Amino acid sequence: MSRVTARRKTIRLSPAGRIQRPDTLAVEEPLEIRVDGRSLTVTMRTPGNDIDLVHGFLFGEDIIGSADDIVTARYCAGTDSEGRNTYNVLDLRLRNPVPIHTRNFLTTGACGLCGKSALDEVRTHSRFPIPHESASISTDVLTDLPKQLRAGQKLFEATGGLHAAGLFTTDGTLLALREDIGRHNAVDKVIGWAVRENRVPAHDLVLVVSSRASFELAQKAVMAGIPILAAVSAPSSLAVDLAAESDLTLVGFLRAETMNIYTGEHRLT
Repeated sequence: MSRVTARRKTIRLSPAGRIQRPDTLAVEEPLEIRVDGRSLTVTMRTPGNDIDLVHGFLFGEDIIGSADDIVTARYCAGTDSEGRNTYNVLDLRLRNPVPIHTRNFLTTGACGLCGKSALDEVRTHSRFPIPHESASISTDVLTDLPKQLRAGQKLFEATGGLHAAGLFTTDGTLLALREDIGRHNAVDKVIGWAVRENRVPAHDLVLVVSSRASFELAQKAVMAGIPILAAVSAPSSLAVDLAAESDLTLVGFLRAETMNIYTGEHRLT
């Protein structure tokens, strides 16, 4: 088994009959995130780009503001039944330790907000408010981005079971693409890339996701100062509310030559 895909037996039913064959699946494994020796949370993710993931996660939680806030990030011993390292525990040391409230929750591949006690807790104030007159993008360029995203989804091509997130320039250049079983993890991975590359605040970038645009994804975009978030599927009502409050351009149902513009139309030319 590779770190990101696994083979399992399946029975294929079709009008042609019943066929037993192997199928390629996306791997889902837990990643425990420790900060200064303390366990912070466990997220269910597809292994790969874990360093980006934890940078993006801690940035979105306002625990760090830049890559310089992390001194080291290393895998700890986490072994399976045969004593092999699973690479499922990451310990980070902060340059300036900050009070961290331990959260007793398991972040699943479906929800990045599990364990939050109230909506107010996740309405974190971004360090990088989105300027009203920030980046703009032509609709012709925007409609081409999902095709670029899909073309780069190598693991989805093999498994059909992963979300993707991509960061683009306003001229349509793809800078970073990440895939994961959890859509919030995929976004954390590309934002973590931006944090590590000193591209935050990302006032000149566009975030495109292969999933729906939930509140958590809008929140992560706002925290990074990303002015434009586009999704191939629907946004949630709370995502639209947050986008309106934060001056985030939010686009949904971005498919072929059509889209729904929910907020921030002034950035689309």
